[in-house]
Amino acid sequence: MSATTTAGAVARPAAPAAAAAETMDSRRLIAFFAMVFGMFMSILDIQIVSASLAEIQAGLSAGSDEIGWVQTSYLIAEVIMIPLSGTLARIVSTRVLFAFSAAGFTIASALAATATNIDQMIVYRALQGFIGGGMIPSVFAAAFTIFPPSKRAIVSPIIGLVATLAPTIGPTVGGYLSHAFSWHWLFLVNIVPGIIVTVVTWNFIDFDKPELSLFKKFDWTGLAAMAVFLGALEYVLEEGNANDWFNDSHIVIGAVASATAAAIFFYRVFSVSFPVVDLRAFANRNFAIGSLFSFIMGIGLYGLTYLYPLYLGRIRGYDSLMIGETMFVSGLAMFLTAPVAGILSSKLDPRVMMMIGFGSFAAGTWLMTGLTADWDFYELLIPQILRGVGLMLCMVPINNVALGTLSPDRVRSASGVFNLTRNLGGAVGLAMINTILTQRQEEHYARLSEHVHWGNPAAVDQLRDMAANYSSHGLDGATIAIQKMSGLVQQQATILSFADVFFILTVLFGALVTLAFLIKKPQALPSGSGGGH
Repeated sequence: MSATTTAGAVARPAAPAAAAAETMDSRRLIAFFAMVFGMFMSILDIQIVSASLAEIQAGLSAGSDEIGWVQTSYLIAEVIMIPLSGTLARIVSTRVLFAFSAAGFTIASALAATATNIDQMIVYRALQGFIGGGMIPSVFAAAFTIFPPSKRAIVSPIIGLVATLAPTIGPTVGGYLSHAFSWHWLFLVNIVPGIIVTVVTWNFIDFDKPELSLFKKFDWTGLAAMAVFLGALEYVLEEGNANDWFNDSHIVIGAVASATAAAIFFYRVFSVSFPVVDLRAFANRNFAIGSLFSFIMGIGLYGLTYLYPLYLGRIRGYDSLMIGETMFVSGLAMFLTAPVAGILSSKLDPRVMMMIGFGSFAAGTWLMTGLTADWDFYELLIPQILRGVGLMLCMVPINNVALGTLSPDRVRSASGVFNLTRNLGGAVGLAMINTILTQRQEEHYARLSEHVHWGNPAAVDQLRDMAANYSSHGLDGATIAIQKMSGLVQQQATILSFADVFFILTVLFGALVTLAFLIKKPQALPSGSGGGH
């Protein structure tokens, strides 16, 4: 009897302790939401310039071959920092890394707004991307280490929403700012929020302590190899199509440099005691497959954020504001789907949730295969909604599956690699999309041109009508009619190449519907894990 009483007395305090483990500390909540906003700014700035490059080009008197580096320099620098951030956070602590990243990003944003030529802009954008890249993985690591698993239905949709919404609404925000004010405000808009994020994170983050002793073991050779590997790879992918790939000496040099640096980097990763990036998380099957899915999601996320504005600008003749207003639909769909995704993540098998998300995305791209030159806001409405809903329903379970089963000490370094896969997926996807668009456009133009000849009565009649119309105004009708006809054929070839890309994306995401079952169903973690780190 006494033994039973004693056992009951010992067991009784367990319930309050478990409840305490499930509560979320208010200071950590404030810090987390400040971190989320910092991540939002960093990811938003990848695409915020995409709809306003013409305005920046005019303002800086830049050449058409130079202006693309306003985005490319940011991406290259960010891709180098993202995997490094886990190691830096371990050495100096999340508090120091995040607050300094937010402060540096804010200063670099102010500098970008003051740029007077394209060279300055490229340097400032590279600084923005490199320093800002330190904020992104820290948020994922914090979400899976400071909160208990029971709260992930709230936390995961937040970071999933930011990671997908920020690049999607980038053209919308950028188009509005450059139209309403000037292109300088694409960067000035970061200053006040950046100061707030810096102050709040410096005062409220207390997740971990610095391990300064690790600085002595830091692998500088591995860092240099990683920088060359990822930087040169990003350059090759970004510039390859425009420079005719390996027919250009710079692309060949970049590819050789990337391959050589990759060999050195991977050798260092598996041979030194404290590697610059810890790849051991890939031994976890769910993390490995989740990273693969994140890579493919990057193709869809950044690919469509590129394709829609390209179609609207090139075919429909939209300006940056009109593109932004049209693209807003996907962002709104993501925002409204986020709470639904959070509820479903605690009720549905994540593999089923992924299947629904991938299916929705594939349905949206399938509808786009019927694209014509007349498609406007309303024709693009349903495909954009399906895309937004699909991205949110995919991102939440992918994050949970990839990072949710790792130990807290492994999450910090793994989150950098996980976020890198999404950005690399975007880079590879854009390179593939541009290459396919170019090749298929040439093929379609050659095939369509075969039908525009003097033996085709329909073509001859249209040419005569066009020539007569211009001749009546005292112009050289025959020459103008041939030019207009060539333009129509070129436009149709472009539209058909867009449809080809959408079809390929449909097949890719359709295949993921079945691949989702390669993932092992995640086991529920003990309720206390994750909350006390």
